[in-house]
Amino acid sequence: MSTVEATTTALVTESAPDNKTRRYDRQLRLWAASGQSALENARILVVSGGATATSILKNLVLPGVGHFTILDPLPVTPEDAGNNFFLDGLNSVGKSRAEEGVRLLLEMNDGVDGKADTRSLEEVLDTPGGKEWLGEFTLVIAVNLEKGPLERLAAVLWEEESFPPLVVVRPAGFLAEFYIQYHEHTVIESHPETAQSLQIDRPFPALLDYAMSLDFENMDVTDHGHVPYVVILVRVLEEWKKTHDGLPPQNAAEKVQFKKNILAMRKKPDEENFEEAEAQAYRAWTKTVVPSETRALFDDAKVISPSSVEAPFYKLVRALKKFVEGSGALPLTSTLPDMKASTSAYIDLQKLYKTRAEEEKEVFRGCLSEACGGDIKAIGEDMIDAFVKNSHALKLLRGKRWAALDEDHEALVLATQTSSKQLAVHLALSALSNFLAKSKTSGQTLSAEALTAEAQKLLPDGTELPEEFEDCVGEVVRSPTAELPNTAALLGGLVAQEAIKMITRQYVPINGYCIVDLVETWTGIL
Repeated sequence: MSTVEATTTALVTESAPDNKTRRYDRQLRLWAASGQSALENARILVVSGGATATSILKNLVLPGVGHFTILDPLPVTPEDAGNNFFLDGLNSVGKSRAEEGVRLLLEMNDGVDGKADTRSLEEVLDTPGGKEWLGEFTLVIAVNLEKGPLERLAAVLWEEESFPPLVVVRPAGFLAEFYIQYHEHTVIESHPETAQSLQIDRPFPALLDYAMSLDFENMDVTDHGHVPYVVILVRVLEEWKKTHDGLPPQNAAEKVQFKKNILAMRKKPDEENFEEAEAQAYRAWTKTVVPSETRALFDDAKVISPSSVEAPFYKLVRALKKFVEGSGALPLTSTLPDMKASTSAYIDLQKLYKTRAEEEKEVFRGCLSEACGGDIKAIGEDMIDAFVKNSHALKLLRGKRWAALDEDHEALVLATQTSSKQLAVHLALSALSNFLAKSKTSGQTLSAEALTAEAQKLLPDGTELPEEFEDCVGEVVRSPTAELPNTAALLGGLVAQEAIKMITRQYVPINGYCIVDLVETWTGIL
């Protein structure tokens, strides 16, 4: 083999992705290595081995969740064999639902660990150490549980903030809802649609010097047509300020004139970079500010009052607050959007932003060191980098206990006016849960009238049920505990998606009830 061939072979070998990267390539583009690592270290408990539960797990096993346990004491029935794709048909009848589900789910990904637990939830809750066992999981998902055990589980997991979040899923025929119970959830990488400010209105010294140093009049025509719009805007804005008391355009007329000044710099009428600069001109007069949601974090009680056991998120926010107090803005981003520019001009601009971003990150690290008492090793460089990069879109969500809505009469009355369709489904499912709990002793037969009476009890006196309730209650009576394959499949995707958001702490999970109506094919949040 020649030297060239050997070198080429070595390069190809070194750059070739490993098996895991090839397997998870598409999802790594969504949540990167940090998200995948969180997923692979997660431990999921699913209470139920029914069709919906296994559909949810399928969508967690395929992307590589570390471990899952199915907690279910029931055997497979002929009905299960008919609606659950993760059973071996009639061959599974009579066997453990948990064991059969685990066995067949593990065939989908040999990198995942799964376990079947044939105890009942009540047995776990009554066993010494049961609470601690539940606390070992990253997330608990409960599907179609009876009211009593579900309320006990929700209460246990709500006792301490360190206990895992609980996802409650309630399907009934073509209707369903799910809810995530958690105390608080912090998100650094929320993946917003809006990009961080390029701070064109307050250019850093190196960017300003670069923009002012370019000789636009004597520049080669080709180079002139490939100057990045950021540089054009900085240059035009600086020239504008010289004749307007140091201020950017203040009113509509001035903004129109500012755009004319941009286009007047063209050497040819078809220079797209100047047209792009005109389209992006608003960046020049839009003041760089700290987003209100981020600024609100600065006044959060946990940021103001440090704790010895606080999460790294609050130390990072405290450091960010100090950074903003010193600089007046968030740390500069090193990520630039696509723009009309030559490769060399774009790289030059990128280098300027990257150098400045690194300088500001060092300043932030100093603020963080002060917030941490000098020790920032526990936080880690990856988290610091992610925080600085996403400081414009930080999220702090505070949730509520499961079923808190049903106890909040004021919120229910408001929902009848603002979210009547969603509330109708929720009331029908809650009424069913209450009815089934009572019918064990009363022996009452399920009917639309009985569920309507139960739903009315949830509302304050004098409040009418939503108009849509009649249709919803009809579907619930038709299939009160049925887990239909198509409903299970849709819920499997929706719930797994939200579970991954919670596990990876990326993207923003729902905060409320997600309502599903496959009769009229819509979803909504209550």
